[in-house]
Amino acid sequence: MKFSIIVKFKEAIQGITPIALSDSIGIGITGIFWFYLATLIEPNEFGEIQFFLGIASIAYVISLIGTQNTIIVYSAKNIKVISTLYVLSLIATTISSIILVSIFYRLDIGLIVFGYVIAELSISYLLGKKLFLKYPFYILSQKSLVVILGLGFFYFFGVEYVIFGLALSYIPFVKVFLKGIKHSSINISTFRDNIQFIANNYLNSIVIGIKGQIGKILVVPILGFTTLGDFALSLQIFSVLIMFSGISYKYLLPQDSTGIRNFQFKKIIILISVLISFVGIFLTPLVLPTIFPKYVGVVDSIQILSLAIVPVTISLILTSQLLGSEKSRVVLIGESMAFTIIVIGILILGPLLEIKGIAISYVLAFTLQTIFLLIFRKKKWEKEK
Repeated sequence: MKFSIIVKFKEAIQGITPIALSDSIGIGITGIFWFYLATLIEPNEFGEIQFFLGIASIAYVISLIGTQNTIIVYSAKNIKVISTLYVLSLIATTISSIILVSIFYRLDIGLIVFGYVIAELSISYLLGKKLFLKYPFYILSQKSLVVILGLGFFYFFGVEYVIFGLALSYIPFVKVFLKGIKHSSINISTFRDNIQFIANNYLNSIVIGIKGQIGKILVVPILGFTTLGDFALSLQIFSVLIMFSGISYKYLLPQDSTGIRNFQFKKIIILISVLISFVGIFLTPLVLPTIFPKYVGVVDSIQILSLAIVPVTISLILTSQLLGSEKSRVVLIGESMAFTIIVIGILILGPLLEIKGIAISYVLAFTLQTIFLLIFRKKKWEKEK
């Protein structure tokens, strides 16, 4: 028994290492890009970029019929519906991009929606097929192009062309996308047979996507681009702090989908998230004012957001277990709760406490979402006994 646990833990480490290294380096590269760009431009300009990226991100999640969770689970289980999901997602992306370009008269927003969708479908395919060793090449290629093209367009053409550079950075994923679209023939009947799981994941993805971007959209009319610039930078730092949790989730979902539970490894993930939370609360305030003197609200917001690291980690672990068992409706309800709390919190606490109120809204949302999933999981265990 003890030997079996050691073997499984060793396999987990071998599987997660390529994901961990590439995502860690990749997030580090893009983090440096955004942090460096933030020192070059004013908070209101940084906020404006984040606003349009938020609009593009919402369009992308609406267009993504084949969500990451769906592609990973069905690729792992070898259900022949991948190509159908790819084609439907591509059609939806074309429509949403045309709408965005028509509304904002900005081609770059439409292009980056295509980049987001192609990358998401490609990453999902690699993870679902457990092609962990190929994953780093594509991730690091794209992240490197973020710096090269993002800063290149900034220095040569100006800040308003940064999004163009970001959109072109997704070119490396085209090869994987074309492979995925040829995975199987278009099969509408298989799509219909699995419509409930696909639809629940699709709605869940929309809620998660809008939840992640709604702050950027709501903050502008309430507090302006400058406050959005402060909070967007805080979210960028927060994404670095929860990086390990996100990496672990990418590894755990295909494992949970095939019945491999990794209980000991999950305990280690939670312990590490506790340590990272302490770093965010006590150490980042010593560093951030020196690096980002223009962004006065970052220190307070990142200290508050650090309280959400452990709930986010536990929520991701529970989400992996639930989706691996194709119980996507519960995950959807949890995400919908979190989304509602964020919106209400921003509208009420934002005007009262400004950036602190926005950060508190996110912490409350993640915490209550995790409590909901824990209650459901406990009830499920009791029924299984």
